[in-house]
Amino acid sequence: MPALPLWFEVGSFVVLGLILLFDLLLVLKRPHEPKMKEAGLWVAFYVALALVFAALMFAFTGPEHGGQFVAGWVTEYSLSIDNLFVFIIIMARFSVPRKLQQGVLMVGIVIALVLRGIFILLGAVVIEQFSWVFYIFGAFLLWTAYKQATDSGEDEEHGSENPLIAKLRNVLPMSESYDGTKLRTTVNGKKLFTPMVIVFVTIGITDLLFAVDSIPAIFGLTQSAFIVFTANIFALMGLRQLYFLLGGLMTRLIYLKHALSVILAFIGIKLVFHAMHVNELPFINGGHHIEWAPEIPTFLSLAVIVGTIVVAVVASLLSPKAKQQAMDEALERDRDRSLSDSE
Repeated sequence: MPALPLWFEVGSFVVLGLILLFDLLLVLKRPHEPKMKEAGLWVAFYVALALVFAALMFAFTGPEHGGQFVAGWVTEYSLSIDNLFVFIIIMARFSVPRKLQQGVLMVGIVIALVLRGIFILLGAVVIEQFSWVFYIFGAFLLWTAYKQATDSGEDEEHGSENPLIAKLRNVLPMSESYDGTKLRTTVNGKKLFTPMVIVFVTIGITDLLFAVDSIPAIFGLTQSAFIVFTANIFALMGLRQLYFLLGGLMTRLIYLKHALSVILAFIGIKLVFHAMHVNELPFINGGHHIEWAPEIPTFLSLAVIVGTIVVAVVASLLSPKAKQQAMDEALERDRDRSLSDSE
């Protein structure tokens, strides 16, 4: 498979960097809670941007690289949507004001990009030197798929706190309320940390855990560090607007976790097959590649990923259980709003 043109890689990073910088400056200049129409337009813009980039990949680098990008982007985007549920819980747990949530999400996205960039570089180097790492990646994804399928989510729903966060609460002198997105504030002449410190640390830890899951998954679809990184950038771009657009809809996607477990298991199996195909471990088949191990084509991977997500979303939206759950939560929000208005 031919290498990606250098001019295409450099140009892509320059354009994406400028877009991310513009997005960051926009949040800093106008911290607010976007309306549904605004959030929807931004999400549509970023999805369209990813599709345009995919078309350019097909045109300038060929169908194989183009298909790898689309499969990687769809996988990372699906994982990011699942991650939004955790962000919603974090915002609610720490009572982050709605107008500040865009800024918090933007910081979380920047942290995620940095962490994923580090993981991608490390992953690319390890894969280049040690082909047997695909066995480890495959086994890890199969274990993650099992955990995803069997996790009831009760710890998240009940807001169980990370021990590091609990320790920070006890150690840091902290104010009772937020002061915008500032990490430090002055109360009665005394310098204190704001709760925003805890929020950012929680988001950072969450991003780290997500990166550990998502990077092996996309390396199962492509070994190109450029495609891995751009797919992650496009998956994270528009994530904060998607947070406000989906909102309550997230609780209706009850089968999304199951779909993601299927996708992770499929990619895990694909990685194990690839490891067998390029096997160099002396205690497996004498260090020779295993001929019967198939190489699953990119477009079959794409079809499985997209098909699984579509089935999960449609099944979730048609599920009576999900509809009832959404109605119950809407009633609970109305009660909370009525109580706050009466106070």
